Amino acid sequence: MRESLEAFILGIQESKVGILIDLFFTFFKIGLFTFGGGYAMISLIEDACVAKKGWITHEEMMDVVVVAEATPGPIAINCATFVGFRQAGLLGAVTATLGIVVPSFSIILLIAAYFDSFLDIPLVAYAFKGIKIGVGLLIFRAALKMIRKMEKGLLSRGIMVASCGAMLLIDIFAWDLSSISLLLAAAVAGLVAFGIKGLVSRKGGAAK
Repeated sequence: MRESLEAFILGIQESKVGILIDLFFTFFKIGLFTFGGGYAMISLIEDACVAKKGWITHEEMMDVVVVAEATPGPIAINCATFVGFRQAGLLGAVTATLGIVVPSFSIILLIAAYFDSFLDIPLVAYAFKGIKIGVGLLIFRAALKMIRKMEKGLLSRGIMVASCGAMLLIDIFAWDLSSISLLLAAAVAGLVAFGIKGLVSRKGGAAK
């Protein structure tokens, strides 16, 4: 009986260690090979956590992106923390966060020490020009995937079109408006639509 209990506990520990190692190295690879910040990482995080690992669903990934965008801190780190917590609790959140932070922190620390001489290298300068294009494509790919998977309702389409138009006008006329203002406006629009829908449902029920 004692041996069986010890084997059961050992199996749990090994399983816990296994998921922690998987979390760390999954997000380590994302942090190591992704340039361009959190938005460029969204596509890779979704590919690893949704398509390959199945840790979260696509709908959850979209919710995570929205919450991570609306809360303090880099979006990729917030996503990693959420996924890690879902898989292994607080220790998983810490492990996944360290996995995505360590490579970026190490590389930036190394570059910062030799920043001026680093950019003077012709091969590095040309490489960064190519990386800029790649980063743009990664962000565009993530946006397309989210648009394809989002709810195809009138409200969601209207908010998307209005947000794109607002961002375009902000860039053209250099208005002093942040993305937070657009997020808050979209949240208010969603709450108003939800309130109106609930009011109509209650009136319809009362009429019957």
